[in-house]
Amino acid sequence: MSGHSKWSTIKRKKGALDAKRGKIFTKLLREVTVAARMGSGDPSGNPRLRAAIQDARGNNVPNDNIERAIKKGTGELEGVAYDEVSYEGYGPSGVAVLVETMTDNRNRTVGEVRHVFSKYGGNLGENGSVSWIFDPRGHFVIDPETMDEDAFFELAIELGVDDINTDGDGYEIFTAPTEYNAVKDALAEREVSVVVGALSMIPKNTVELEGGKLATVLRMLEAFEDLDDVQNVWANFDPSSLDSVEQD
Repeated sequence: MSGHSKWSTIKRKKGALDAKRGKIFTKLLREVTVAARMGSGDPSGNPRLRAAIQDARGNNVPNDNIERAIKKGTGELEGVAYDEVSYEGYGPSGVAVLVETMTDNRNRTVGEVRHVFSKYGGNLGENGSVSWIFDPRGHFVIDPETMDEDAFFELAIELGVDDINTDGDGYEIFTAPTEYNAVKDALAEREVSVVVGALSMIPKNTVELEGGKLATVLRMLEAFEDLDDVQNVWANFDPSSLDSVEQD
């Protein structure tokens, strides 16, 4: 009986992991399709598509799937037409939340997003209600174990980045969105160990949270990310708050 129970647990965990991987693949491929539709199917002349392909390959999405997603975007294959729609609002404890989606049914998506806000004591706001709090930036985090602080400063100067931060667990680099791909390529050429590389929405101000308030916000963000149409979720809580979260 215990063996059967253990196998059932393994199957459940594997099923959950497969489902999560499937959702990640879907979101990455959706970005590839939209990038190809918005620009062209040639990544050399379409920076957004180039970044989308790199992200997909970095997450082990098969090349055949990527090629099909590109062809759907260019119209060579039939596919669903997705619209990019952002939703804004406030979550519990006054945390500003920006939800980026790609959807083929706006009514469905807004209903799902509104439900998550309401479930966790927040509310969906009007366009512009919180987007002013966030700046679009290229964001990289470098493993501090791979270089000392002086070497990082020299690297940042050499790359001509907008801003840096060395106060957290990793060395952070911030760039203009238009410089993201160039900096990403430069870091790869120098074989710099990049922990995070993404086009992000960086908050201009943050809210400090702890205990149950932080836990509620994190559950809300996870609920947003579980929605099929959601690509990214950004919130302006202080990331140092996460230090208080107990690790399982």
